[in-house]
Amino acid sequence: MLVLPELEKGTWFHMPVDAFHALRGGRQIPDSELQDEIDRTAKGFHRAVAGMAAGGNNLVVDYPLSRRWRLLDLLDLLVPEDTVLVAVRCPLPELNRREADRGDRSPGLAALQYAQVHAHGPHDIDVDTSVLTPSECARRIHDFLPRRPRPTAFETLRRTLSRGY
Repeated sequence: MLVLPELEKGTWFHMPVDAFHALRGGRQIPDSELQDEIDRTAKGFHRAVAGMAAGGNNLVVDYPLSRRWRLLDLLDLLVPEDTVLVAVRCPLPELNRREADRGDRSPGLAALQYAQVHAHGPHDIDVDTSVLTPSECARRIHDFLPRRPRPTAFETLRRTLSRGY
């Protein structure tokens, strides 16, 4: 349930990476090719996000930063001053339960990515979906936007992270 665009003025685009992956044709991808396919799709997704942002659009991007190169690529593509990095958190047992309820993931993917998605360091704001409703999370983000501090998390990360892949 995406609530933030309902609170904010203007048009907002929800860009979940899962929807981008769903655009792929129905061909079965052999396991030996799957990671390359996922990585190419992620690179294209990054450029689609950057293109929409460069066009002056407001975006909510639903994307786990589960690999370091993805963050580094986005740091090169997005305007750090205009990017708000939100840490969406919940305890691993709850995340595992949600993963099982959804049924559209390989079992264990959430646990595999759990330590990686926030390992890069700072965020501009954190929300915990195990204690806050989607509306409460959206309200916290909405209230944060007009008073976000500088430097943003993306500005800090661009300045401090190594470019080595």
